[in-house]
Amino acid sequence: METPTTARRLDRLPKAHLHLHFTGSMRHGTLVELAEERGVHLPQALVKEWPPKLRATDERGWFRFQRLYDIARSVLRRPEDIHRLLLEAAEDERDAGSGWLEIQVDPSGYASLFDGLTATLELILDAARVAERETGVAIGLMVAANRTRHPLDARALARLAAQYSGRGVVSFGLNNDERRGRAREFEAAFRIAKRAGLLSTPHGGELNGPRSVLECLDELDADRIGHGVRAVEDPYLLERIATQEVTLEVCPTSNVGLGVFEELERVPLRRLYQAGAPIALGTDDPLLFGPRLVEQYRIAREVFGFTDTELADLARMSIRGAGAPDSLKKQMLSGVDDWLAAEPELLEG
Repeated sequence: METPTTARRLDRLPKAHLHLHFTGSMRHGTLVELAEERGVHLPQALVKEWPPKLRATDERGWFRFQRLYDIARSVLRRPEDIHRLLLEAAEDERDAGSGWLEIQVDPSGYASLFDGLTATLELILDAARVAERETGVAIGLMVAANRTRHPLDARALARLAAQYSGRGVVSFGLNNDERRGRAREFEAAFRIAKRAGLLSTPHGGELNGPRSVLECLDELDADRIGHGVRAVEDPYLLERIATQEVTLEVCPTSNVGLGVFEELERVPLRRLYQAGAPIALGTDDPLLFGPRLVEQYRIAREVFGFTDTELADLARMSIRGAGAPDSLKKQMLSGVDDWLAAEPELLEG
């Protein structure tokens, strides 16, 4: 697909980023710097061979992906590291045109370093408030349970998230390998979160097929689905997603990086869009996959042929699916209209 010689700048398109993992948001340079300071040995896949060549469609590949992720998380040891990560993430979002970042974290991954679950969550929320003030990007937190751990752990996290509903926590998620831990096992945790007014935002339909998406809808009353791209394999499920306006957080470079699809052209972004499914483009873990948010919109334009009108539509869907305050959504939606009304610019090169 040829790139137009004139087009509206994608970094000026107001948008919401709804699928970004906490550790995975780290800049590569920050990882290398902190690892050197802390004496953490990084494998070549995280240094000279970055971004690493990944594939998670088998157990061995997923184990390697998780190992690299755990090594990266191990450099975050001090409160100032948490503050730095969130500030830099917000700066990257500001540069991408994002007005809202909904970043997901499992506080239990850091609890042993920062005096327990509650203290860890408060540290992250405090860092988010500082980053908001510094960058102007509004930040909401998604507390995410790990589906490879016991459902009782998820309930504890849901109760914690519920306590901070309206105080920075806006959604409750479920991540890690979909092939382990059926969604139905976590129904009680999501009931707690929904009762507190949090959005239900579990992962589904990436490594597993349409059934995992269906369980998220039926068992967890999902408002959004992390990934959800495999829903395209079931026309009736896809119609239901469109009818119920359940937003799919589609992360094209992540899907290819993990081997869900062999090439970008095979990611069913256009098919999902044409079926009427609400879509929010995301990056998943740019620390491991490379490209950030503007690149996902550029892929939509250059690989899938999305026009500026359609790109504006994608941005609107990301905003509508966000846990952001209604006043901010209204402001951002107006900004999308202004972007579309502006004249295209001559592209460099």
